Amino acid sequence: MPTRFGVSRAIRAIALVAALVFALPRVGAAHTIPDDVKVQAFVKPEGNRLYLLVRVPADTGTDVIFPERENGILDLAHAEPVIRGAVIQWLANNIDIYENGTLLRNPRIDQALVSLQSDKSFASYPEALAHLNGPRLPDDTQVYWQQTYVDSMLEYPIQSGQSSFSFHPRFNQLALRVVSDLQFLPPSGPIRNYEFIDDPGLIQFEPTRFQSFEQFFKMGFSQYLTGTDYSIFLLCLVIPFRNFRALLLLAISFTVAQSITLIASAYHFAPDALWFPPLIDTLIAVGIVYLALENIIGKFTLHRRRILAFGFGLALGFSYSFPLTTTLQFAVSHPADAVLSFNVGVELCQLLVLVFMVLALEALFRRVVEERMGAIIISGLVLLTAWRSMLDRGERLWQYQFTWPTLTAASEAASMRALMVILILVFLVWLVFGVLGSWLKRHPGNTSERIPQHRP
Repeated sequence: MPTRFGVSRAIRAIALVAALVFALPRVGAAHTIPDDVKVQAFVKPEGNRLYLLVRVPADTGTDVIFPERENGILDLAHAEPVIRGAVIQWLANNIDIYENGTLLRNPRIDQALVSLQSDKSFASYPEALAHLNGPRLPDDTQVYWQQTYVDSMLEYPIQSGQSSFSFHPRFNQLALRVVSDLQFLPPSGPIRNYEFIDDPGLIQFEPTRFQSFEQFFKMGFSQYLTGTDYSIFLLCLVIPFRNFRALLLLAISFTVAQSITLIASAYHFAPDALWFPPLIDTLIAVGIVYLALENIIGKFTLHRRRILAFGFGLALGFSYSFPLTTTLQFAVSHPADAVLSFNVGVELCQLLVLVFMVLALEALFRRVVEERMGAIIISGLVLLTAWRSMLDRGERLWQYQFTWPTLTAASEAASMRALMVILILVFLVWLVFGVLGSWLKRHPGNTSERIPQHRP
């Protein structure tokens, strides 16, 4: 049984611990990752130094706990080490800057401070620089840390301001969605503005023509692989027609159509309304459902398939253009090369997938299942998934409000330019198919227009 002396010692120990806890400055609790964050940054090479100015909301990221006073107000007197730690963790460790392909290491943190959300100094580089070199907020400022920015200036040693620089930010850990505004201020020439979401990859501030072609070729190649709709439609399209002549006609229809809308969209000849992307997604799903049904019923012709391939190609071109238009800013002075290389990447990947599908279908129908039954099974499986996707996309599309655009002199001029481009492209399509039709008449082939019931 504890003695009275032992109990009193325990009480005094508890009181001492409580006193120490309340005497120490309060520390804010760790916070969760926010949904949306906006980052502002300036990159300026000057002499043998490159300066990176960045503004990040303090209410972002994880594992950074700002000191607070008893009433929850930010304790600015003890905040500087935490602010510098946040700059290292959020920015210095997640930004790669290259000079002529060489990674710049060990940046020096020239300035790191807290600013009020009402501060507008990051509207331009001179204002941001003056703000960072100006006075700090007084220690007695009454503000919660969630209502502040963390502003910083990082300095990198470089060989020359005339070098070729590239920039790779990895801000994904700051929020579920990070929108970044970036300005590059070269020693000579115009300021370059970029806006991107999350991790854009490596940004070449002054890409060569080859670098631009390589970047957008890879982007186009990978873009085809990221969309299952593209491959599923292609599979349904070519199940009944797998000889060279039929595949050539379908591939040309497909390729020409998607090139038309991809190029038109890249040069802003497509609608920019919010309902347009979900409309395209819904039309793609409808096209897949129709083709799967047609394969199951078994009534189709090569001529109708060419029309369907052309129509779906138009929709696909719009679909490809959505990520392209947001990244075309990285092409700088080579936008035409970027659009061309992106399209070449898409078409090459599409061609490789087409060849693989034809070989796989031939092997499947020869060794595993009879052709007609195999076509029904594959199309049925596609129909089951595509039908649900079509309903879901149609439901999302229905939520948008369709409004007719307001006609102005500028919009009418843009419409006329778009109409001229469309007419030129239609003429080119007519010319290509005319030449192709004449060649096929001179070299007739044995094109099956239906799936044979039996295969020897």
